[in-house]
Amino acid sequence: MSDLTEAALVLADGSLFEGEAIGVPPADGIASGEVVFNTVLTGYQEVITDPSYAGQIITFTYPHIGNYGVNATDDESRRPFCRGVVVRELARRTSNWRATGDLDAMLRAAGVPGIAGIDTRRLTRHIRDAGAMPGAFGTADTDALRRAALAEPGTDGIDLVAEVTCAAPYEVASTRGEGPVRRIVAMDFGIKTTILRHLSRLGDVLVVPASTSVSDILAAAPDGVFLSNGPGDPSAVAHAPETIKALIGQVPIFGICLGHQLLSRAIGADTVKMAFGHHGGNHPVRREGTGAVEITSQNHNFAVDASTLGGRAEVTHVNLNDGVCEGIRLLDAPGFSVQHHPEAGPGPHDSQYLFDEFDALMGAAR
Repeated sequence: MSDLTEAALVLADGSLFEGEAIGVPPADGIASGEVVFNTVLTGYQEVITDPSYAGQIITFTYPHIGNYGVNATDDESRRPFCRGVVVRELARRTSNWRATGDLDAMLRAAGVPGIAGIDTRRLTRHIRDAGAMPGAFGTADTDALRRAALAEPGTDGIDLVAEVTCAAPYEVASTRGEGPVRRIVAMDFGIKTTILRHLSRLGDVLVVPASTSVSDILAAAPDGVFLSNGPGDPSAVAHAPETIKALIGQVPIFGICLGHQLLSRAIGADTVKMAFGHHGGNHPVRREGTGAVEITSQNHNFAVDASTLGGRAEVTHVNLNDGVCEGIRLLDAPGFSVQHHPEAGPGPHDSQYLFDEFDALMGAAR
């Protein structure tokens, strides 16, 4: 970090932000993607390694990032899929007994470019007002960065799941100490490691690629099917809604984030692009059945249009910041989903009961 290289970030609307390069130098001095912001105070490693950020450049609103270092245990996937990282100040030294390295070294090892020294408060306010938009950053001249930002397609209409899903099925053994061991098939649209840890506490988990057929899923004789989180536009995920539609009524289903959106599309509902999405660890969500308010971890740029659910499902959770649908329950089959992240890594633990509900749903269907 002693030899800083000047860099810049340019948004598609021409907005310019100056800083210094961190992480790995991007090819030709340019990295591009859809620029979003995340408001978490901790958990930067989990955010960066979350496959749901494929195609996006992550801006951290908290001004000091990297102070407690990194370690392999906190990785949420086999590698980061984000296009880059934007921070105000990158910590020069780490202070945590769990740390095995620093954030800049992790970015370099993973091939992730970044930019520090950015006025992230100004950038966040701009995105909040103008909406998430394509951008480009790096050491190239500002004209080249502006052209790259204008050429960046963003995430609309692009199947990013194909980039992050596993290439072949794999097993995660149960860690359940007591009670019946379930057999769960998890459709991998970009699944997080923390979710797998929670599911393995219920039973043995078979993780399958997003393109896996209905017949292959049912051939595994699952007690339940899990629909994972993942990146991008749910309308662009090929064949997934049709597969899920065929599974409804045959096996209990639980979905998180993109899985929630795909379950909703499977029953005929629509999904919409949000202005700047929900990315943070402290979003208040009301549980409609009890009126309780849960503080939740969120990461999504698309949402379910609750007015299009028809008579197939009821809304179970609502975001109190903007009224966005945060959960549904099927009315004619065993299945439910939530937009937020009950595995809470990073984030609070208010919603972890949803894994228990999935366990109970599988038990009732036996």
